[in-house]
Amino acid sequence: MTDAETPAEPTPPTDDTNAQPPERDAPPKAPAQTDSEETAPPEPADFEEATSPAPAATTAEQPTAENPQGDADQRPAAPELPPLPTPLLAAGAAGVVVVALVVGLAIGRWSAPAAPPPANDAPEASADAAPSLWTCSMHPQIQSPDPGLCPVCGMDLIPVSAGGSGGPRVLELSPLAAQLAEIETTEVTRREVEHEIRLVGKVAFDETRLRYITAWVPGRLDRLYVDYTGTLVRAGDHLVDLYSPELLSAQEELLQALDARAKLDGASELLRQTAERTLASSREKLRLWGLGADQIRAIEATGAVSEHITIRAPAGGVVVHKNKNAGDYVKTGERVYTIADLSQVWVLLDAYESDLPWIHYGQRVSFETEAYPGERFEGQVVLVDPVLDERTRTIKLRLNVANPDRRLKPGLFVRAVARTPLSRTGHALDPALAGMWVCPMHGEVLKEEQAPCDLCGMPLVPVESLHEVSGHPERSPLVVPASAVLWTGVRSVVYVRLPGEAPVFEGREVVLGPRSGAFYVVERGLEPGDRVVTRGAFKIDSALQIQARPSMMLPEDRPPPRLPVSAEALSALEPVYTSYGRVQRALGGDDLSAAQAASEELAVACSAVDLALFPQRPSKREWVGIAAHTRRAAKALAGAADVAAAREAFLAVSTQILRLARRLGHAGSSPRYEAYCPMAFDDQGASWLQDEEQIANPYFGASMLRCGEVREAFEPGGGQ
Repeated sequence: MTDAETPAEPTPPTDDTNAQPPERDAPPKAPAQTDSEETAPPEPADFEEATSPAPAATTAEQPTAENPQGDADQRPAAPELPPLPTPLLAAGAAGVVVVALVVGLAIGRWSAPAAPPPANDAPEASADAAPSLWTCSMHPQIQSPDPGLCPVCGMDLIPVSAGGSGGPRVLELSPLAAQLAEIETTEVTRREVEHEIRLVGKVAFDETRLRYITAWVPGRLDRLYVDYTGTLVRAGDHLVDLYSPELLSAQEELLQALDARAKLDGASELLRQTAERTLASSREKLRLWGLGADQIRAIEATGAVSEHITIRAPAGGVVVHKNKNAGDYVKTGERVYTIADLSQVWVLLDAYESDLPWIHYGQRVSFETEAYPGERFEGQVVLVDPVLDERTRTIKLRLNVANPDRRLKPGLFVRAVARTPLSRTGHALDPALAGMWVCPMHGEVLKEEQAPCDLCGMPLVPVESLHEVSGHPERSPLVVPASAVLWTGVRSVVYVRLPGEAPVFEGREVVLGPRSGAFYVVERGLEPGDRVVTRGAFKIDSALQIQARPSMMLPEDRPPPRLPVSAEALSALEPVYTSYGRVQRALGGDDLSAAQAASEELAVACSAVDLALFPQRPSKREWVGIAAHTRRAAKALAGAADVAAAREAFLAVSTQILRLARRLGHAGSSPRYEAYCPMAFDDQGASWLQDEEQIANPYFGASMLRCGEVREAFEPGGGQ
């Protein structure tokens, strides 16, 4: 009885169904045959292949047993069938299915990365397409060449791709994958970076233009001409009348010196010179006590002593402080008035620590006040305070601002904006200052040629000798877009596209300087011309994290955590390390038979470990996975046909033994070492474990026995 005659199932269409593709959920039908062909039952292997799910990338062009060429258009035509009872219905259904099949094949053909290989290469293609690495989505440090459960949390391991073999931080994508990930890159260049910072501060007196009126001799203030603060005075204006007995005596000395000189007209030259020196000394004494030359001449002309001496203003300005009143007695040095010249003022601004790279001498700063909204004033930075205010964590900046109309009043609150380019070293000047000369003591004194300072008389020095002048391309900082930086709070990572047509990206740790708007200054880690990923960097980093490779959150030097293992369990693992060491030394000596014998011992040693020594579930799962992979690889090494095949199998064994040393530890009396040879397997590089620190390369043997380097030392003991 055929399937169509089975009464327990719905009656399917008759032989005309061979002209239509089978339904997705229906078992596949045997292809239609002519009367001359013999109908034979399928072999068991063929039956298993037919009932297994087809891969997603399979298309109509894939070779089959009936169509070795794999061409859907050249299949033999189906034999002519008798008409159906309902031809229109059958033809309509067949047409719909055929159209759906054609559309599905076209989509599969467009989305498939490459055409399937020929039939005789199908097994190899299937093996290559299988995942080569499995990891845990919650614990990406777990890596296994075979599927299974995570030894930490028990979740199913998921497959990941190798992502290229250019290095631990390198990820290779296909052009289509890079396009779907929307990867964008930008070239790293040197450029002038202009940064804008906002500051606040207040207007203050120019301390170099403050004048203090003090008593040069003791006495009594009988009259104050300026009897309130805020009075505008000019140089030479009367300030106070002072009565002083000492001034009276000095005047008497002056008059006596004049009389003595007049009486010595016919005397000797020596006496006349002595009288002249006495007269000059009396005049100088009065001058030093505050009398002007005209006042001294008036005393000499009248020949009379004045009871009161008028003290005059040495400079013009505004009286900002009055310390004494009329009738007060003063001692030498006591302050009477304070006069400020407001034709030039200071603006003192507060800058935070993070703003220091953007502040430099000679910088032009614009500011505005509440008193004159919308009107901008401008000043020049002449001093950056060398001491930080620990209370406010700010540094004072001093601007010199011309104030000819005296509109800027000391105490006014100001809001300032500073824009400045930054040099490579972080301290830059306006290029307009190049070639200028400056006073080391008074930064506001600038001249175009060397000359003495107008304030202190010191010789001026070149500006470049004290500060750096920006505007030179070779001094411009190396900058990178801020969107390219993945910052963890401790490290900064960027991804660089490596030269070549294929999209290959390498992660690099960089040392960043200050941020300037949309850019960071790069101190170390990049070179001009590098192309950094400015969009899609998180996607690349996530792909590396899934593969447990160095990334933003998984630094390259982070050791994997060891699981807690008892001392008895570590002792039971020592035969495994011993057998593996024999394999490593045998391959280092090019002894295939000894390596195969030791690998058989290794498989036996793995099976001999008692699982009861691992009461904790994570440690037990870890050892079970390592033991299974090690036994499989050891058996492959024992059956290797030559030394080259044995060394390939030894790589798989070493991967598991290194995993054992990292995750569980060892009970040896001295450290064991991970060694690495970058030239193994056509420069792909390979690692192994050895007992001695001296390199004994098992991948090259005697030809390059000492080729390699020690990467890590595993101290005795296990996790706690």
